[in-house]
Amino acid sequence: MSDLSPNDIVIAQAGIGASGSVREALEGRADIMAMTQATHDAALKPSDPGGLSHGERAALATRVARLNEDEALAAHYMTLLEEAGADEAVSAMADPAHDGEGDARRAALLAYTDLVSTHPRDTTPEDIEALKSAGISDADIVRLSELNAFLAYQIRVIAGLKLMRATA
Repeated sequence: MSDLSPNDIVIAQAGIGASGSVREALEGRADIMAMTQATHDAALKPSDPGGLSHGERAALATRVARLNEDEALAAHYMTLLEEAGADEAVSAMADPAHDGEGDARRAALLAYTDLVSTHPRDTTPEDIEALKSAGISDADIVRLSELNAFLAYQIRVIAGLKLMRATA
C-alpha cells in the first residue's frame, strides 16, 4: 500500500504513475513528499495569510509557473486563484506581462517575484527596500520570500522527476 498521498501536487504534475521505478523511489521518500505537500498548503493557503491574500499567492504562483514555462503547474495555480475568488486586479497578476498597472504595492510584488524567479543571483538589498517603500511589511516580505522559495523548489523537483520518469 502506498504511503504517498493521491493528492500530492508534485507527483501529479510530474506525471508519476501508480507503479514503476520512479514511484518506487518516491515511496522510499514518502516523508519528504508529505512535507513538500504540507509546505505547498502552508505557502498557498495558510490559515493566517497576513498581508498576502490567498488570491495574491495563487496569482504569484501562476506567474512563476508561467515564467518557468510550466503551463500544467500554472493551471493548478489558476484553479487555486479561482477558488480564492480573487478580483480582476489580483487575477491580472498571474500574467507575466502584467506590471501592476500603477498600483505601487502590486508592482513591487511583481517586480520582486519576477526577479527572484528568473535571476535570483541579481537580487540586492535594494530590492527588499523597494518592497518596504511600496508599503509591504517585514512580515509580508518574509511571506513573499517563503512563497518564492517554495515555488523554486517545487518547480525543480517536478522537473527532476519528469527527467527521471523519461529516463526510467
